[in-house]
Amino acid sequence: MKILRPRYAKIDALVTELLRKYQIKAPAVPIEDIARGEGATIVVRQFNNEVSGLLLREGSSAIIAVEKNQPPTRKRFTVAHECGHLMLHHGKEVRVDTAFRVNLRSPESSTAEDVEEIESNAFAAAILMPEAFLRKDIDGLVFDIDDEERVKTLAKRYQVSAQAMTIRLVNLLSRGRL
Repeated sequence: MKILRPRYAKIDALVTELLRKYQIKAPAVPIEDIARGEGATIVVRQFNNEVSGLLLREGSSAIIAVEKNQPPTRKRFTVAHECGHLMLHHGKEVRVDTAFRVNLRSPESSTAEDVEEIESNAFAAAILMPEAFLRKDIDGLVFDIDDEERVKTLAKRYQVSAQAMTIRLVNLLSRGRL
């Protein structure tokens, strides 16, 4: 089945269920623990900065591989992104000596053209920066998205980049969710 548009409601429900299942009540979300709990092995390897990360699947086994030279916040986002693929997408079968499925970050991944990439990015943002947690953190404050120090403080608390935090906040604010 080809996904025609991002399934944001499905992503929100999945994130809510994972936070409940792993009893996560505050940031920073232990994304590696969640990925492992959902059946993935995480490996860190050098890909010469050509690949941020990838998900390999064979049968019921899954490996999330992450570029070793990325900053820690980027590694967390990559693990969350690949976990999104694991939870949401079947992957594409590749045949070498044996059949296995792979999700690779494609050149279209940041151009908003590949729905699976859009969904995995949305999943990563939602699991690393849960809406309910952000709402608690900024409740009662006059929040200015241009306040770089406030954004950096939140980013540090959630162990994400300031850029990822800014994008998440803008998306939530634009949808009237914060």
